[in-house]
Amino acid sequence: MAYLEEARSDSSPKPLNTIGRRPISWGSFTERSLPLLILLGGLLAWEGSVFAGWLSALFFPAPSTILKALGEALLNGSLLKALTATLARLCVGLVSGGAVGVFVGLLMGWSRRLGALFDPLVAALYPIPKIAILPLVMILFGIGETSKIVLIAVSSFFPLLINTMVGVQQTASVYREIAENYGASRRKFMTRVLVPGSLPLILAGTRLAFNTAFVITLSVELLTTQTGLGATIWLAWQTMRLRQLYATLVVIALLGLGANFLIAKVTARLVPWQTERSS
Repeated sequence: MAYLEEARSDSSPKPLNTIGRRPISWGSFTERSLPLLILLGGLLAWEGSVFAGWLSALFFPAPSTILKALGEALLNGSLLKALTATLARLCVGLVSGGAVGVFVGLLMGWSRRLGALFDPLVAALYPIPKIAILPLVMILFGIGETSKIVLIAVSSFFPLLINTMVGVQQTASVYREIAENYGASRRKFMTRVLVPGSLPLILAGTRLAFNTAFVITLSVELLTTQTGLGATIWLAWQTMRLRQLYATLVVIALLGLGANFLIAKVTARLVPWQTERSS
């Protein structure tokens, strides 16, 4: 009888406002807020060091001064112009190079012959610093925007190719036989099995490709252009306007943070099983 009473008490209905809620522990709250607290503490220490004269205000302007310079750049439109130029080059190069990388990666992962044929070529070309081939790219495609976009596309091509190829190779070995037993065509196998199975690695390659392409975009703008965030950094350094230099670096950091956050959200939406398994 005691067991029955205990079971009845455990199976009693719970209030609706508590269903589906997770208790907020102090550990999880600290884990989420600790990076922000460290960042705020570092900025306050920086501000106080400049105010006290421990750091040079010329080479290490205070965060409040950098924030003021950022506001001025937003108001006069120079930051928006530079940001638009950088994002245009980055998006065109990333999408074009990434799309070709995914397509070639699918083919190399699907066909063992193609994989064996082109894998040594990929292994030889991938480690070459992409900014080092800028003169060659400019000889082939001219000194205009085309050469810059081609270099950005090349930098985003290899991470997506390699990740896609590995994703296909990990997926195809087990599920190909099952799909053949059920009479699935090649098109259905590619669209319903192969691509979804390799999607986690493709999205991971997208994150790598974005970061690599972003660095190459800024490097190209530092060397060859008069527009963009990279060109703004170089001009600020040449004229010793270090407030604008630091403000541009803040914008670059926020862009990288926002893009990686967006890719993480897309990954959680498209491959929820991967997110649940990792959590």
